[in-house]
Amino acid sequence: MVFNSVHFVVFFAAVYALYRLLPHRGQNWLLLVASYYFYASWDWRFLGLLLASTVVDFFCGRYIAAREAPRQRKAALILSLAFNLSMLGFFKYFNFFADNLHALFGVCGFRVDFFTLRVLLPIGISFYTFITMSYVIDVYRRTIEPARDLVEFGVFVAYFPHLVAGPILRASLLLVQVSKPRIIMSSQVAEGLWLILYGFFKKMFVADNLAPLVNATFAGSAHPGGLEVVLAVLAFAFQIYGDFSGYSDIARGTSKLLGIELNLNFRFPYFAATPQEFWANWHMSLSAWLRDYLFLPLSYAFSKRLDGVGWLGLRDDFWIYASATMITMLLGGLWHGAAWTFVLWGAYQGLLLVVFKVATGGRRKRRRRSHPVVVGLGIAGMFALTCYGWLLFRAESVAQIASMTKAIFTGFDPNMVALTTMGLPLVGYGAPLALLQAIEWKTDNLDVVFRWPAPLRWAVAGVLAYLIVLFGNFEGSKFIYFQF
Repeated sequence: MVFNSVHFVVFFAAVYALYRLLPHRGQNWLLLVASYYFYASWDWRFLGLLLASTVVDFFCGRYIAAREAPRQRKAALILSLAFNLSMLGFFKYFNFFADNLHALFGVCGFRVDFFTLRVLLPIGISFYTFITMSYVIDVYRRTIEPARDLVEFGVFVAYFPHLVAGPILRASLLLVQVSKPRIIMSSQVAEGLWLILYGFFKKMFVADNLAPLVNATFAGSAHPGGLEVVLAVLAFAFQIYGDFSGYSDIARGTSKLLGIELNLNFRFPYFAATPQEFWANWHMSLSAWLRDYLFLPLSYAFSKRLDGVGWLGLRDDFWIYASATMITMLLGGLWHGAAWTFVLWGAYQGLLLVVFKVATGGRRKRRRRSHPVVVGLGIAGMFALTCYGWLLFRAESVAQIASMTKAIFTGFDPNMVALTTMGLPLVGYGAPLALLQAIEWKTDNLDVVFRWPAPLRWAVAGVLAYLIVLFGNFEGSKFIYFQF
């Protein structure tokens, strides 16, 4: 069941009508049942994994909070992490490692014929395992109290607006809202409806209309020239942003209608001037998760072993940052998918972060006070670097990355056919979104539309609805991040 389907519209309408009639406890039971139905509609066989993760981490959290002995607390934490990482590792990475092990034996001259499972990837497993792991870690750190009610904890884990593609929520935000009675304000309804409309516009008008152009260029049988590669990568930049931020908007919007606030996941990422700024504004919930549960613990662990001036005369604090950053981004790349292309993408993002750290000395410039030309050049340069990263991300293989990179630098042959068949659709579908984002960025306000007079607000909503109805893709295609 995808958001952009009749099935979901009917499902949510029925759930919402009943939800408004029930008391708090009944609402939680309804959300739990609805969330399990939502997940089971993809593949009911994987519902057991979601239930197992919920039960294991609920009781691990209770056990950790009730114990004072460090050994007992750590044992329960290790049990929780081992269970979730084993489940994630088997279902997401078994095929990847098995295939690469087989290839390695072949390179070494050994012919090995062993049985390989073809393991299906349960949808959303990367998201809900990160959610439950962060909960147990936070309980272990004593930054939150453990959940006392299994139903409330089940809703926190399986809450259907964010279940299969985020945002990656913390218990400190969602669980506390689930445990308390909710009052749905009229402002929440208005904001929620706008976010849903905006999300459908990003997904159905922008992302899904650019997808065929991207898919044709990245198809294994295609042999695009440099201009076609550049246009396809630009189209993918709009596609993945429209697709993923569109999902996040719809998730936040539907949740607002239910009286529950979800955290923001995107904030003008393509207007960033540095990699640090980009990752502070792209998939913000994942960036925060990687920072708090991977980067900072790694930095602390490395700092215990280093002191003073390190290799090549650079201080150890730089090497701590560089090492922790590279490991974090490599694992972050692998989190997105079990393929070498994602590993390369993670390494590329890590290198950008480290290089810019050296170049800027860790200083944060106040860009909005800089000269507009300087600001524009910084944004354009970072966008170009981001787009090459998207080539690594979208490519089907390492060989395709090499051939496309070569085409950009040695086979760039401008032609009117490519500009007409690819450039015009890119502008037509991307320009309206770019214009809205530019206005939001210039005002530094994602809710700027709500500050406009009512006639203008309705006019903007009408234009978006018009574009969706006349030019939107109504095939109900899946969101890109469902595969992660």
